[in-house]
Amino acid sequence: MADLKVTQTRSEIGGKRNQRETLRSLGLRRIGASVVRPDTPQNRGLINTVRHLVTVEEVSGNG
Repeated sequence: MADLKVTQTRSEIGGKRNQRETLRSLGLRRIGASVVRPDTPQNRGLINTVRHLVTVEEVSGNG
């Protein structure tokens, strides 16, 4: 199963509350921060909410 590397590229300032909370739930706190999350429908939905603030790369999983 593949993982997704999500990198925050734009600021959350001026965004809607749900977008700021979505970035926090993904584990992103500042511009340039990256996290690796499993490729699940739930994570895809979170990423879709903030797609204009992040970049997404597919990386190979551990298994």
